[in-house]
Amino acid sequence: MLLPAVRLVWLSQVPYAELLALQQRWLRRLQAEPGPEAGALLLCEPAGPVYTTGLRGGLTSEETARLRALGAEVRPLGRGGLATFHGPGQLLCHPVLDLRPLGLRLRTHVAALEACAVRLCELQGLPGARARPPPYTGVWLGERKICAIGERLGAGLGGAGPMVVRAELRAGGVSAVEGTLRPTVWR
Repeated sequence: MLLPAVRLVWLSQVPYAELLALQQRWLRRLQAEPGPEAGALLLCEPAGPVYTTGLRGGLTSEETARLRALGAEVRPLGRGGLATFHGPGQLLCHPVLDLRPLGLRLRTHVAALEACAVRLCELQGLPGARARPPPYTGVWLGERKICAIGERLGAGLGGAGPMVVRAELRAGGVSAVEGTLRPTVWR
């Protein structure tokens, strides 16, 4: 049995508001007309500093005011988790997926995202990257968290939060916490 396709969309560097608008369009499309695709993985680099907060909050009103005064955007999202920084030099992956035709439950989906991040680190010469068992989500190099995952599921559709790989984009590669990520061709 063939699984439905998932479209990979590279957006380059985009403002966070533009990324969220595109994510909402994909969600509406999946809700309105289920078709041969199970959704998309929206990949980008944030154009400016943004702090997102999850359902558990994560920033006080004073912290929010201070960050905005420094020029950062602060956005509450309906995803799990606390506050997460997104900024230039990071790789963001916003999955917008209908998990039902893929046969995935939310926890399995999150584990698959973690496995993708671990594999990406391995391909880039960072073999020590590991996911931790629930209730933790994300990927760590030693004690340093290099990938945050915050998702929301509604009616089988996931797409509230990103998978963030903390890295610095540079000419010729991507510099991460403990090494350099080389450009990868995915086939």
